[in-house]
Amino acid sequence: MPAIETSDNALLRVLQLASPALPIGGYAYSQGLEYVIEQGWVSDLDSAADWLEGLASQGLARLDVPLLLRQYTALEQGDTDALARWNDWLLASRETAELYLEDSQQGGALLRLLCSLELPVALDWPKGEPIALATAFAMAGWYWQTGSRQLALGVLWSWLENQTGAATKLIPLGQTDAQRLLDRLLPCLPAVVDAAALLEDDDLGAGLPGLAFASARHENQYTRLFRS
Repeated sequence: MPAIETSDNALLRVLQLASPALPIGGYAYSQGLEYVIEQGWVSDLDSAADWLEGLASQGLARLDVPLLLRQYTALEQGDTDALARWNDWLLASRETAELYLEDSQQGGALLRLLCSLELPVALDWPKGEPIALATAFAMAGWYWQTGSRQLALGVLWSWLENQTGAATKLIPLGQTDAQRLLDRLLPCLPAVVDAAALLEDDDLGAGLPGLAFASARHENQYTRLFRS
């Protein structure tokens, strides 16, 4: 049975999961942004905002977030087959080796953390089976009863904060411009969740050739600060 949380505690759990202190290594990944900046596709605050807004609205809104919502529902319904099926579907949707490793390595790190916290849903995951980050987030959110929408917003915030941190180092942006970037993009996140919630199963999937190309090229980039 999931833990029963008050609304205040549920919010704190979302903040815990969204925190950069969560030991899953999110700070080590740029999702191709390092290559994008080297090529001059992103060079300042405005171009960074455009790139990240595109990833959120055309990628996360059509793949990661709707899958997270479905996995949360599967856990509510006790449907472990659906949880595993959506997990495999999400991992199979990663278009490069880097993006697959980023997802599965962070998912595995979060699963190990949840097991150390003795969450039964995490302990029941088959040993050695790859797990997507969204799947592990769904497990934690369901167990702590955060609500699927609040969990999705927390996951999006965590992604945006990591991407902003990468842009701050790589463009580079000053601290004030980094806050301007967050200020510009934060209002987009609820719309991402709204769009994701409306998708039918047949509408799922994201094709972002620029991201795929940047990720593939990043693997052989001459100098790298980030793992992807």
